[in-house]
Amino acid sequence: MRRVFFLLLKAAVSALLLYLALRAVHLGSVWARLAGAKAPWLAAAGALGIVQLFLLAARWRQIADAGTAGLSFNAAVRFSFIGSFFSQVLPSTVGGDAARIFLLARSGGGWAHATYSVLIDRIVGVTLLAAIVIACLPWSMGIIHDPLARAVLMSIGFGAVAGAAMFLAIDFLPARLAARIGIVRHLASASRMGSTLCRRPTSLLVLIATSLPIHYITVAMVWSCAKSVAAPVSFSEVLFLLPPVLLIATVPISIAGWGVRESSMIVAFGYAGLAQSDGLTLSILFGLVSFAVGAIGGGVWVASGFRKLPFAAVNGPALEEAQS
Repeated sequence: MRRVFFLLLKAAVSALLLYLALRAVHLGSVWARLAGAKAPWLAAAGALGIVQLFLLAARWRQIADAGTAGLSFNAAVRFSFIGSFFSQVLPSTVGGDAARIFLLARSGGGWAHATYSVLIDRIVGVTLLAAIVIACLPWSMGIIHDPLARAVLMSIGFGAVAGAAMFLAIDFLPARLAARIGIVRHLASASRMGSTLCRRPTSLLVLIATSLPIHYITVAMVWSCAKSVAAPVSFSEVLFLLPPVLLIATVPISIAGWGVRESSMIVAFGYAGLAQSDGLTLSILFGLVSFAVGAIGGGVWVASGFRKLPFAAVNGPALEEAQS
């Protein structure tokens, strides 16, 4: 019952935010541009999304190898495609993470280490995305002049990096204190695994070498969507505006980020002096392309023999499974 309530709540959030986003722009022009989108550019965006999943799999495998959860590259690719499907159909942008935990745990990785590997993978991705936001600040400030928007931009970037630093700092908690509370004990173990990765130059290099292209591919996907509708948005403008939007969209309050992403894109484009309808159009196209890539993952799920994957398992808190 609780899960149904949260599902309905997140669906309501998505619906409300989409309604507010659609009300803020001229719908006629948006629908006309969506209908006239050029298929080759959208296909290019989809192909980039597939390449991105292979990079995600390579990063996740490197992280899983730091613990006892052995993960082959083929399995990582297969699970990543399936995770992309569940990211699109479950009530948050992190639903695919829960699916990956379930698949790795049931494949012999163990609940705890499967959870740690996916948690660290998510933290690495968010941290490198925040690093891009911070690195782009000198240029972002040149196109965003509103003081409040600048403050929010800096808070998003530095706040995410500070959160990652706090996660690694958990490793230094006294063992007796960490052992008293289950969730803290698991976070300390995950933090220890993350610290181990940071101390290995080769592992750290792999994480950076995969994470940065992953995020730049997302920028390229949105830019390809812009080219499909001839939106007057440059690659550099997408690079400066999209990462903060993606950070906000990771907050699990809607279904697959719908509504949150569109509202954020409209606000970001407005503060940058760009057409808000373009921001909405690109966000919708990116969401549709992501859904198409996720549909491929659905086919992989059906063909993989994991068709009995229960929604209760992938929709529940991962750490609850790890503690059992």
